Amino acid sequence: MKTLSAACAGLLFGLGLAMSGMLDPARVLRFLDVDGTWDPRLAFVLGGAVTVSALGYSLSCKMKRPLFAQKFEITTNRRIDLKLLGGSALFGLGWGLAGFCPGPGIAALSISLEKPFIFVTAMLVGMWMYKQLEAYVPRRPRLVPRALEP
Repeated sequence: MKTLSAACAGLLFGLGLAMSGMLDPARVLRFLDVDGTWDPRLAFVLGGAVTVSALGYSLSCKMKRPLFAQKFEITTNRRIDLKLLGGSALFGLGWGLAGFCPGPGIAALSISLEKPFIFVTAMLVGMWMYKQLEAYVPRRPRLVPRALEP
């Protein structure tokens, strides 16, 4: 049942992206082009997504546990570190250059092959490279004990 619900959620997400036109990287790039042919539609899509997410999060706070899991997986990490900032910067840079982020890039494979395939391939290679690099970079010792972190 958990897999079926995840598949239904993914299909609903992909359908929403397709209906809103967010599978077209040119539309996303026009949203980012505030000096040229700015297209505000992405702001409405993002606003709708934030609203649905906020409602879902609010509902989850009232539930004892999720329907298809033993507990909610909510992070307790509140640190802003170099990995978070670097990942955010790379995400934004890639989104601004390609007009795709991971969800729409994968969903766009259903309507076109060339640009989304290049994007998804580059994304997968980048993920693989990160895993390889992470395995070879030694972990630095923590300077502040966990109990003293804010």
